[in-house]
Amino acid sequence: MYKNIAANKRNTVLIMLGFVLLIAAIGYGFALYYNDWTIALTVLFFATIYALFQYFAASKLAVAMTGAKKIEKKDCPRLYNAVENLTLTAGLPMPEVYIIDDPAPNAFASGRDPAHALVCATTGLLDLMNDKELTAVMAHEVSHVKNYDIRVSTIVFGLVCLIGFIADMGWRMVYYGGRRRSDNDSSPIGLVIIAVTAILAPLAASLAQMAVSREREYLADSSAAMLTRYPEGMIAALKKLETHAQPMRQQNPATEAMFIANPLKKKSFAALFSTHPPIEKRIERLENGKTKF
Repeated sequence: MYKNIAANKRNTVLIMLGFVLLIAAIGYGFALYYNDWTIALTVLFFATIYALFQYFAASKLAVAMTGAKKIEKKDCPRLYNAVENLTLTAGLPMPEVYIIDDPAPNAFASGRDPAHALVCATTGLLDLMNDKELTAVMAHEVSHVKNYDIRVSTIVFGLVCLIGFIADMGWRMVYYGGRRRSDNDSSPIGLVIIAVTAILAPLAASLAQMAVSREREYLADSSAAMLTRYPEGMIAALKKLETHAQPMRQQNPATEAMFIANPLKKKSFAALFSTHPPIEKRIERLENGKTKF
């Protein structure tokens, strides 16, 4: 368990490094195209500022993008008490608790560390799960907090948001730049770099999400079973999530990896690149590991 936590902390550094290198490549392309190297430095500077902003504010952005509303104990004692008991058992600070008004059963956790964490459940999850199953789901989310998965997913969330902006900007540069710039100072190599970045950056972001998310979902399932000492609760909850799966009304690919179940409507081919492992595989791992919990 501690090895996985240490690995998640290392992954955060590697993701941030990859983020800076990607931005540096983009800045290089713009600098070549406009023959102005101050552009590269400017892009790198703002990328650094953006990375710091995302580190501290990404969880709040995720809340805004999902339409989650913060609650107090009196608003939903059943959910609040479950989270409170789990964090006491895990020896963690009490996170902020949110609810999304959505019939799709789902939940997520976010934040940069256990001291600045939040957990969230949909109204659909609260309606569907019994108390033991709800506790298991929230144990899954609290485990994301304890294992520092939230820090990695927060960074990946910020990266995906930026990649979407970069891809759009890159395509606009290729389209309008190719039509308007006819002087000899502009570099075709720079234009190629911008075009390649616009094509590959979203794919790179999707692969990063998939690689980071799949293993941490398995880990959080196991951690939840250990935290509650009741793997059957997690297994039953996953079976209900599989049976009653439906896309959430307020969808955003940038927040996909944060949820316990995929919140997006996926076609069969797109499922190959899903940030979530198949639920039947997650159940199988829990069944095989019952004796270890």
